[in-house]
Amino acid sequence: MYYLLPFRFERLKGNEILVNEAGDYLIVPQHTVERIVNKEITEAEEIYKDLIASFFISETPLPDLIDNYAARLRTKKAFLDLFTTLHIFVLTLRCNQNCIYCQASSKECDSEIFDMKESALLKAIDLMFQSPSPAITMEFQGGEPSLVPQLLKFAIEMSEQRNKIFQKEITYVLCSNSIHFTEELLSICSEYNVLISTSLDGPEFLHNKNRGKINSYSQVIAGINQARQHLGNDRVSALMTTSDYSLQFPHEIIDSYIQNGFNSIFLRPLNPYGLATDNDWNSYYQYFVEFYKTALDYIIEINKSGKIFVEEFTALILRKILTPFCCGFVDLQSPAGIINNVIVYNYDGYVYASDESRMLAEYQDYTFRLGHVTDKYTDIFYGEKAQQLAQTWATEVIAGCSDCAFQTYCGADPVRNYSTQKDVYGHRPSSFLCKKHKAIIKHIFSLLIEREKEVMPIFKTWIKDCH
Repeated sequence: MYYLLPFRFERLKGNEILVNEAGDYLIVPQHTVERIVNKEITEAEEIYKDLIASFFISETPLPDLIDNYAARLRTKKAFLDLFTTLHIFVLTLRCNQNCIYCQASSKECDSEIFDMKESALLKAIDLMFQSPSPAITMEFQGGEPSLVPQLLKFAIEMSEQRNKIFQKEITYVLCSNSIHFTEELLSICSEYNVLISTSLDGPEFLHNKNRGKINSYSQVIAGINQARQHLGNDRVSALMTTSDYSLQFPHEIIDSYIQNGFNSIFLRPLNPYGLATDNDWNSYYQYFVEFYKTALDYIIEINKSGKIFVEEFTALILRKILTPFCCGFVDLQSPAGIINNVIVYNYDGYVYASDESRMLAEYQDYTFRLGHVTDKYTDIFYGEKAQQLAQTWATEVIAGCSDCAFQTYCGADPVRNYSTQKDVYGHRPSSFLCKKHKAIIKHIFSLLIEREKEVMPIFKTWIKDCH
């Protein structure tokens, strides 16, 4: 006699994947769920011990080790203890590129009216320091923030001054296209240990096409090398965006990252904001999943040859599958990363729930505007708008997510729901993001089922230092 504990399941590759509330999983033969529910599993079977140990069934109404189980679940949700750790400052909308998928509604280089005022910047910094988190990340975005080095320096110096009182651990990140790196800017980055997050979409022909500039690639590589010389190789990371054109070149994109000295890549799809809004998303995401599978297989072969090269999104999913820990990636969090983990201070002083929601505002849609930097902290982070969003930001209570086997590995995104479906609650059967996430998670589990001995040693190296 045993008692059932909450779990969900998915059939895949002739097996059933059982997942409990804490994200622990078992891969079992088909019809095992039916036998569990009908209480046909006997103590003599090996699977009985696995089901007990992994909290799928219990010999008592309340498991003896329920406190251990609760600790695992608490660890999965630990990001909520810290509240807002990532604070994004949009210093300017000015930009010196012309990306075909621009999501930030960038403006011309000489449009200074789109720069953040110092008074607004100071107010935003004051809000940031009211976060209860002992460690915060101050991320500078645009447009192209390297065009306003004086604002970057002012923001960091004011934060350093404020931090003499608050004593927080601050990480500074500059998101830049690396084209306008001056000695002044790199000196600032060197002095304050600023991390550089740049953009590289692949080989020269592809990167230049995506950026709308014939010489973008050579300038970006020069900027990356310049930053590495000043800051060190480990202080410069790159992010790619997969345009429709990029879908044809998975191997070439990965090769370009390796050739340029990177040890990882984040296979990032387009987002439905800015210039990319009018895409055929159903078709795009279908092709993107195939692109991802091809790229991941190629990356696995590279790792088998002895070189450690990580696909970062896969590593995030694996961290959630194979470890008891949460991940810092806001798109894979429930409750959602918006407000709970990230906040955006726009160039005009308005505060938004996420980077994507301020992009909607550039098209006069202020659904996710939380307030202004002159407002009180409590009114912004705990106000009426935040409370409304809180009703739709947990996968545990959303139809189509609450009963999904992969709920623990995924995240809620009311901003994406609204952008694509005009409804913050969203409709999972027609959600392109849901289909994409589910397809990728299923593919990772397929690898664990069919190629475990081959891929597991590789995957373990990927999550060893995953944050």
